[in-house]
Amino acid sequence: MKTDFNLIAYLIYLPVIVVLTWYVAHTLFKNSKVFMLDIFHGKADIANSTNTIFETGFYLLNLGFALLIMEISTELGSSRTLLETLSTKVGGFAIYLGVMLFFNLYLFFRGRRISKMRSNPPVITPPVFKA
Repeated sequence: MKTDFNLIAYLIYLPVIVVLTWYVAHTLFKNSKVFMLDIFHGKADIANSTNTIFETGFYLLNLGFALLIMEISTELGSSRTLLETLSTKVGGFAIYLGVMLFFNLYLFFRGRRISKMRSNPPVITPPVFKA
């Protein structure tokens, strides 16, 4: 009986990317509640709702991308090619998740900065003209 390494690769790839995505999302959005409360000036209901929407979008975008790149176009003939292909797929996805993590952090810091600027607008003094 011939071992179907492609099927085995898919059966390994899918749970790994789901768990990896869940872990990153869980960590990011558990810790981002502080940023959201700061951005929305302590309004917990708006902060939690926005955080949940961000989290849902994060899952949809990342799991969608993982499924999009799931295809293995070559026939895997050995356990060695299976491991090499999986390391490339999972490693590439991990790099992508890292980029998305830092992009979300950038959005949180940017939102915080804009929120601070709006609550403390800069004081502009008019120019003084000498006669």
